[in-house]
Amino acid sequence: MRCRVIIGVLLAAGLWQAACADELVFKNGDKLNGKVVQFVDGKLVFDSNVAGSIKVDLSKIQTFKTDKDVEVHLTDGTTFNQVIVESNPGTFVIKGNETLKGQEIALDKVASINPPKKPEPKWTGDISAGLAMSRGNTVTDTSNLSVNLTKRTEQDRTLLSGYYINGKQKDPATGKNITTEDSWWIKGEYNYFVSKKFFVYGDGRYERDAIAKLDRRVIIGGGGGYQWIESAKTNFSTQAGLASLYEKYTNNTDSRSALSAQLGYHFDKELYKNIKFINDLTCYPSLKKLSDYFLTTTAEIRFTVTEQIFTNFKVIYNYNTTPAEGSGKTDVKYLLGVGVKF
Repeated sequence: MRCRVIIGVLLAAGLWQAACADELVFKNGDKLNGKVVQFVDGKLVFDSNVAGSIKVDLSKIQTFKTDKDVEVHLTDGTTFNQVIVESNPGTFVIKGNETLKGQEIALDKVASINPPKKPEPKWTGDISAGLAMSRGNTVTDTSNLSVNLTKRTEQDRTLLSGYYINGKQKDPATGKNITTEDSWWIKGEYNYFVSKKFFVYGDGRYERDAIAKLDRRVIIGGGGGYQWIESAKTNFSTQAGLASLYEKYTNNTDSRSALSAQLGYHFDKELYKNIKFINDLTCYPSLKKLSDYFLTTTAEIRFTVTEQIFTNFKVIYNYNTTPAEGSGKTDVKYLLGVGVKF
């Protein structure tokens, strides 16, 4: 009698477990009880009570059901957390969703089920520095520092950058140091993606250059941009908008303020496994006189040494059609450095 009771309890427990389990139905008619774990990249991960954890291609599944809510993402962007009820071959039905309740949904419309949580967006970027010295007939010291930071989410992107360069040379006649380089700039930009490719942006730039007699250059702008390519190896985007440009000089040159167009692009590409090319350009032509403009561009070749360490050679080229009195229109800087990525 006791044996019959034990057998009866075990059978009842087994039937209860099967009734409460998720069920997977194959196109050949086979069925498995267990738990739907996840569906990503066209593969359903299913913990079977009999076969253990298995991966099943979507093309082999006829339908399935769950006994608890699962997070479903459809290809049209619809998402819901509901119980799935098996239906006709190639479809399933939502049990509790008021909008989709009773509606058959094709399996090939499922983008993912219980997708892994995306990592929290983090700041990434790099810092590089360089130092050059000469001793003997000439005594010179030149140093530079460059910083780039980026934070990217699905909806927006924030970019911060800056650089500093300082150079001194000792006058052999007087023994005093003469400043040969003393300039820096900082820039911030915010992109909000209206669609996967198109974004609107706002940016600001502050710059000083003692040798070019530039007390300050302040640029505040905004407009629209398009992300043509965005991948681990290649990125290319273009921008167009308006900007307010203000320049004040340390000599007798009159300061100027102008409303300008803002046209530019950013491009970077991994040329080889350990070599990367980075280039950006922005031009600010005055709306009153297009031949009056300020243009700035950088080009960099980066050589990866380790996963985090790199060396680089950078050229910064500025062209200003209305420079300070006594200064040239063209300003080119060549920088060598060693950096770290994070």
